[in-house]
Amino acid sequence: MGDGTRRIRILVGPVSLDAELKTNQTAEAIYKACPIQAVLNTWGEEFYFKVPGVKDHREMATTQVKVGDLAFWGAGGVLAIFFGRTPMSMGPDPVPADRVNIVGRILGDATVLRQAMDATTIKVEQVTRSERD
Repeated sequence: MGDGTRRIRILVGPVSLDAELKTNQTAEAIYKACPIQAVLNTWGEEFYFKVPGVKDHREMATTQVKVGDLAFWGAGGVLAIFFGRTPMSMGPDPVPADRVNIVGRILGDATVLRQAMDATTIKVEQVTRSERD
């Protein structure tokens, strides 16, 4: 694990998960925007929410995402967390509605987010070095 790695903690309903951010400008902007408290939207097994003030640098534009990916959708200014199938899925993998910029990855089992499907808000905070194992 490189020293430049930034971690965030995602708190939604009964679930608390850490995620590791990529070292790109969009991920950096999301980290700096923390703590974020937002209204949670659900689209299949995808959570998404507005992150104000983050510009999408479009380091990547893809519709190829996996369970556990965190992606920023610049057109809507939202961060998406994929933890299962979406309405556009043909197989087990989630499929975003539009091309997204992958900014990070959940550490551990993202499918536990299914336990938070009826949550209405989400909180994202920075994880400091001292809070790590």
